[in-house]
This record gives sequence, structure tokens and C-alpha cells, in this order.
Amino acid sequence: MELINKQGVFQQAFHLAKIPIVISLFLTPVRFLLELAGLPEYAIFIIGLLWLTLAFSIYWGFKLYTEKKAYLLLLFNLIIFSPVSRLPVVAAWWIDTKWEIGTHYGLYFDNLVQTLLNHVIYGALVQIIPGFILGSMTILIVRYRKSTPGQTK
Repeated sequence: MELINKQGVFQQAFHLAKIPIVISLFLTPVRFLLELAGLPEYAIFIIGLLWLTLAFSIYWGFKLYTEKKAYLLLLFNLIIFSPVSRLPVVAAWWIDTKWEIGTHYGLYFDNLVQTLLNHVIYGALVQIIPGFILGSMTILIVRYRKSTPGQTK
């Protein structure tokens, strides 16, 4: 019974992560194209996966605060979303290094293994940890505000 319940939680998390994943798959190519158009890296920094993750963590906090397993769902959302959202970064690295374009994507890593480890594993953790903290804080705050007498429900 517990396995079926966990499967349901995972499926619910996947359902909540689908639209953010689609949005993230467009974000890196847009950022890549803006860099190719000549915008400096500091100007396109705001268009990043970490900021997107933090925004979706707040959104998920509002969506999940009534759920019994809200924190587990939030964590699963982030575990599903974060590594997948990083795959276009690996693609941008490959394009940059193959054709020697000169964007920031090709500056730091020499091979595919380094790129995968740093972007998909480490990069996902950089998204998951602050995303979970911010999403958890959102859940706590919304639960507190909804349970406080005199607050509108």
C-alpha cells in the first residue's frame, strides 16, 4: 500500500512539474540567443534557471500547502524539475564547443562528463536546495496565515 501511495505522490509531483519543465526548456535557448545577440552575461543573468526554480517553488508552496505530504511533493517536484531543466544547458555547451561560438556556456568545462556532472548534478542541487527552503517557507507561512483566527479562508 505504501508503494502505491508513493507512486501516487510521484505522479502528482510529475504532473505539477510538467509546465515548469516546458518553460525551462525554452529559457536556456532564449538566454543563449540573447548572448549571441551581444547582451553581456550580467544583463541576461536574471533570465536563469535558479530564479525560475525559486519562482516555481513559491508557486508550488501555494499549490501544495493543503496537501498532507506537501513537503514530499515539493521535494519530488524539484527532483524531477531541476535535472531536466539543466539539459538544455548541456546542449548549449555542446553547440558552443562544437562550433567554437564563444558564449559563456563553453568556457568552463573540457568534456561532456564534466559538463553533465557540473550542470545536471551540481547545478540541479544548486536549484533543489534553495528551492526546497523557499518552497517550505512558503508552505509554512501560508499554513500559518490560513490557520490564524480572523484570517480569511
